Amino acid sequence: MNKTTVLLVDDHDLVRAGFRRLLEDGEEFSVVAEAGSGELAVQEYSKVHPDVVVMDISMPGIGGIGAIERIITRYPDAKILVLSVHEDSVFTTRALQAGAKGFMPKRSAPEEMIKAVGQVAQGKMCIDPAIAQQIAVQKLTGSENVIDALSQREFEVFRLLAEGKTVNEIADILNLSPKTVGTHHTSIKQKLDVSNSAELARLAIRTGILDA
Repeated sequence: MNKTTVLLVDDHDLVRAGFRRLLEDGEEFSVVAEAGSGELAVQEYSKVHPDVVVMDISMPGIGGIGAIERIITRYPDAKILVLSVHEDSVFTTRALQAGAKGFMPKRSAPEEMIKAVGQVAQGKMCIDPAIAQQIAVQKLTGSENVIDALSQREFEVFRLLAEGKTVNEIADILNLSPKTVGTHHTSIKQKLDVSNSAELARLAIRTGILDA
């Protein structure tokens, strides 16, 4: 039986080692490559073309969402499952909009994770039931997060600004001009009704984008 090939992406070596052990414990999966950042994930994907990517979302640089966007842009059929400590609908919605097929919390039971990887590898959607319910309730009640007003690119810039990155650093990370980043910065402040970096960081913590 041909094993399902996996690209494992997480910026923590120990986490990757744990997931590798979990996935390779049975007969179904083979981890053919690993990456510790979103940028490396894009490079490794183009080298190994795995059946499925298991991707963390909170990483330095372009992060998981930026990596998903870049992979899907080049390889629209890529199958990506996000595993994250964030159980907030903000990240789930962004990941799915970027092109991920699944979203599971890292605290999920091992058998649930294995099942999710298998489902996404087959092209099926797989979202943790509690998070799926949270998204459905928000849509029904219209109580969507204030962050939902941002475009995907603005969301990436917002996350990096909240981490304390300068406009020039963000321009380098996202391959944009400083002028473009500055325009996004202005738009973000207007949409979120914040006037300075401290307010922006507080909002990022309150909405779960940044850990307190």
